[in-house]
Amino acid sequence: MAAEKDEMTREERLAAKLRENLRRRKAQGREMRESDAHPLSKDDAGS
Repeated sequence: MAAEKDEMTREERLAAKLRENLRRRKAQGREMRESDAHPLSKDDAGS
């Protein structure tokens, strides 16, 4: 019984990590779209 409870806890933990990762990736995607709308000059890019 304890093993089943541990597995559920592990699954819940993994699901939470996946949701967190998805939110982070969506935020990164939004930032990339915003930066595409306002491109940096060559000097600002550090090249």
